[in-house]
Amino acid sequence: MGNAPLARLGRWSHSHRLPVILAWALVAISLGAFAPKLEHALSGAMWEVNGSDSLAARQVIEENFGGLSSQSAVVVLHSDTLAIDSPAFQERIAAATAVLAREPAFGPALPPQPGADGKTVMIQAGALVDPTEAVRAAERVADDIGKLSDRQVTVALTGAAAFWGDFNAVNREGMMKAELLTWPVTAIILVLAFGSLAAAGLPLLLTAAGLISAMGILYGLTRAFDLSIWTLNFAMMFALALGIDYALFIVTRFRGALHANPRDVNAAVGATMDTAGKAVLFSGLTVLISLSAVLLVPVPAFQSMAAGMMLAVGLVLLAALTLLPALLGPGINRLSLPWHSIGEHRSPWWERFAVRVQRRAGIVAVAVTGLLLLAASPVLFLETGMPSISVLPGDKQAREGYELIQGAFGPGGPGPIQVVVPAGTDANAVAKTITATPGIAAVFPAQPGGNGYSLVTAFAATGPSDRATTDLVATLREALPTGALVGGPVAENHDLDQTLRDRAPLVMGTVLVLGFILLLFALQAVFIAVAGVVFNLLSVGAAFGVGALAFQHGWAAGPMGFESQGYLTSWAPLFFFALVFAISMDYTVFLLASAREHFDRSNDPAEAVTGALAHTGRPIVAAAGVMIAVFFTFAIAGTLPMKEMGLILGTAVLFDAFLVRLVLVPAVLSLVGRRAWWLPRWAGRMLPDVRFAH
Repeated sequence: MGNAPLARLGRWSHSHRLPVILAWALVAISLGAFAPKLEHALSGAMWEVNGSDSLAARQVIEENFGGLSSQSAVVVLHSDTLAIDSPAFQERIAAATAVLAREPAFGPALPPQPGADGKTVMIQAGALVDPTEAVRAAERVADDIGKLSDRQVTVALTGAAAFWGDFNAVNREGMMKAELLTWPVTAIILVLAFGSLAAAGLPLLLTAAGLISAMGILYGLTRAFDLSIWTLNFAMMFALALGIDYALFIVTRFRGALHANPRDVNAAVGATMDTAGKAVLFSGLTVLISLSAVLLVPVPAFQSMAAGMMLAVGLVLLAALTLLPALLGPGINRLSLPWHSIGEHRSPWWERFAVRVQRRAGIVAVAVTGLLLLAASPVLFLETGMPSISVLPGDKQAREGYELIQGAFGPGGPGPIQVVVPAGTDANAVAKTITATPGIAAVFPAQPGGNGYSLVTAFAATGPSDRATTDLVATLREALPTGALVGGPVAENHDLDQTLRDRAPLVMGTVLVLGFILLLFALQAVFIAVAGVVFNLLSVGAAFGVGALAFQHGWAAGPMGFESQGYLTSWAPLFFFALVFAISMDYTVFLLASAREHFDRSNDPAEAVTGALAHTGRPIVAAAGVMIAVFFTFAIAGTLPMKEMGLILGTAVLFDAFLVRLVLVPAVLSLVGRRAWWLPRWAGRMLPDVRFAH
């Protein structure tokens, strides 16, 4: 096995360490020069569904109605003391209109529209650019609009573009707080886990090289494509967590190999990469496969996030397989802590723990499975929806304007339903049909546009985020004549939510099937591959159950400082499933690859369990500790969607590492015994011979 590809790659990287290190340094520095520009080049929009009626409606409105689509800029003015027609109020209207007129991304403002309360006026200007540029335009004018407010008149910029602009600002603040917390906490855990300052620095160096390179490439991609602001958030979080994971397992194995053969460092590197390196490779491939399934969702934001994360993970994986072997050497044990042992990495404590689990395997398996199923039970009543205005702090303009519009124009005021009527269809009849629909509060007369189109704007009697409002979209589409397009922000949210629900089985099924195939390919055992997928589902279900209690039912609202929306964000089940499954497979591969290695050597299923836990228990705990710290830090400091992701992913790692991998898997393997490693002969002839024993 010494001539296996990864062993040869590891030895070559170590033998040519200076060129490898210089090459990575050159790549990281050259691409890193563009990394600081990435955040400002990303888009806060892109939450539309390609091919949907709502997107088609938006495009028609942009072309034929002066850009007065869901991406319009809306300025709201309100006063408790001044009349709308007073000179001071009119002066403020003129000033707000002038600010909009100075921004070329917005068209001429419509005449001010007074609200029913007699104290509020709304000014709307169409977006003449795509949603990404509309968000940037909103960010440019927001300060000037905000400066018009004083004690007498409140002036606020709102609408979808302003919402995402404010959301981006809040998100940046949260990311900065999370990073300030993450790096020190991670450094402390790494020092404790590795036991030496020299070794603890390797994961950070590895992650930095891969992540900075990925950020530079992503910036280059923004010159040709729109990428979501979430691309950076997820790429950074995943690259940090997985990079540390990979370094932990490779460095831990290298220490053991070096202890066994201290005079031949190159051979120790080869043995490390042929075993731990192979497990890291399969783990990385599993993560990439899970993320690739997200590309099946026809939502640009999702596709860009998945692609960005795949790029970051791919570069971190490449660094783990090339840069890390070049950095390995006897100096890895320098600056060791007093209690650290640099000897054999087999842990007697974990070996004794494995024996205790084996003695009570049946009871342990039933107890852990029951606990995970209990934690997962809230998923049966899971509700989802698009982010509401409550994800923004109360002092942000987009939220102030939103609430002022609701007060003056009714609950549905901030989320108009826009119906595009094609040429040859009676627009007045369409307006009457809409008016007669239960749940509609107001309908404006049909507005003529270019190319024979007409536009009918309606408002629901309920808020834009209410289920009753989004249900109106489906009701109207059934009632209106063929060719009429129902659009606007409510319809776009409805289409996005429905698409995520419809695509969830496809994406989840793809992840499960590909995960099974990869486990079968890597571990050469049918039961192990099936069990790996099933156990991952237990971790995923339990994590989402905790997430439902925390966010849908609001149990964590007080401690974590957010307003419960009464549901999880729509993309959580589908997107977080892929992420959680990828993370769970990470520990699956590391533990079971070690078990496979021990079984191949001893042909003893009991020794395979004890040996695997003895060799991987400590690094799994350390890696899980780092991941939990990273994810929970983002949960504490981030926006509501980031809190959801951080808590659900952190909880998944907690369940998966400490209950599933270290307790349930050893118990089940002990119960099944030798049959766990069975593979039909015909399958053995078809599959390549993959071995983890060096």
